Amino acid sequence: MIPFSPPRMDQKIIDEVVDTLWSGWITTGPKTKRFEKMLTAYGGQRATLCVSSASAGLELMLRWFGVGPGDEVIVPAYTYSATANVVIHCGARVVFVDVGPDFNISIESIYRSITERTKVIMPVDIAGWPCDYDEINALVLRPDIIRLFSPATKEQKTLGRILVLADAAHSIGGTYKGKKVGNLTDITVYSFHAVKNLTTAEGGAVCLNLPLPFDHEQIYRELNAKSLHGQTKDALAKTQIGGWRYDIIEPGYKFNMTDIQASIGLVELSRYDGDMLARRKTIFNRYSKGLGKFSWAQIPVYLQPGKSSSFHVYLLRIKDITEFVRDQIIQEIFRREVAVNVHFVPLPMMTFYRESGYDIHDYPVAYDNYSREISLPVYYDLTDAMVDTVIKAVVDSVKTVTGI
Repeated sequence: MIPFSPPRMDQKIIDEVVDTLWSGWITTGPKTKRFEKMLTAYGGQRATLCVSSASAGLELMLRWFGVGPGDEVIVPAYTYSATANVVIHCGARVVFVDVGPDFNISIESIYRSITERTKVIMPVDIAGWPCDYDEINALVLRPDIIRLFSPATKEQKTLGRILVLADAAHSIGGTYKGKKVGNLTDITVYSFHAVKNLTTAEGGAVCLNLPLPFDHEQIYRELNAKSLHGQTKDALAKTQIGGWRYDIIEPGYKFNMTDIQASIGLVELSRYDGDMLARRKTIFNRYSKGLGKFSWAQIPVYLQPGKSSSFHVYLLRIKDITEFVRDQIIQEIFRREVAVNVHFVPLPMMTFYRESGYDIHDYPVAYDNYSREISLPVYYDLTDAMVDTVIKAVVDSVKTVTGI
């Protein structure tokens, strides 16, 4: 069986983790701080805080911005549940909007959904393909949109407009108009989950890129405290001579990354562009070459002038089929010893959100994308021969089910 997305593990990672285990620092310590600095240099944002997951990072930033009951947060209907769940955790209302043919949030749908209660827009870089951030950033700066904004907290008053909080769980390494994902908008959140391009087993990072007069060093300290139960010093700071005393300034959260996690990230980030991304791009290109010759195959967009994916998920769509037929094709592919997946079932179709009053018929593009989509395996150790096996399994399965 060709698996779908096993993590990359090799001796360099093992050695770095063992070094951490012997160092005496297995929780948040010097390697986490070094990883944060490497991420800041890599992406070009102003500051970075490593956290326990992307979900933690998104919720941390919603709470930092003061999002709560009575507020609305705009989220694409086509995303993983974490994007919307964190809004629910804060007591705010999720406003789902439709997406475009590229799977990413529709700018026009965002515009139509903004109200005086809108506090945050959360674009999602599906499969690693960056959203059109210039358009989103320009939208929140429009005078008519700014006039609708009703700030209620110090942070909201300082920004003076809707916050753009990017869910970049898929897209570290992606580029947009000469910039890397991480400094394309106000705040960006990465995921380092086990299936991501760059993994720390579990983990995430918050990339801060707010406009003046925000002080990013001050915000970093504030977020660091929030991620450690509101504690004014982390474990590393308390090891300094006479540094044991600390205070609790708020009832914070347990959102910190550990040095064990960071040690994996340090290895992966040091070789990311020239190794991991290069291999994933080769796999994407091989899929496109092998499948592009078939009239039924809708090849995903992952490279354009001024924009590049992180090559996270290969979103193949089969033209002119139903959801039922797609599911039959997936079953046939599995019978041929190849694991595939679907990214994602739109959230209005999920029980919690459906029973909360959302209707998938209000998001026709999201449903159409989902109903015809099959995610193909993409990972570092997937060989060219294995890619060709996947292609053959897909082609044979489509022919078996549809006759084409």
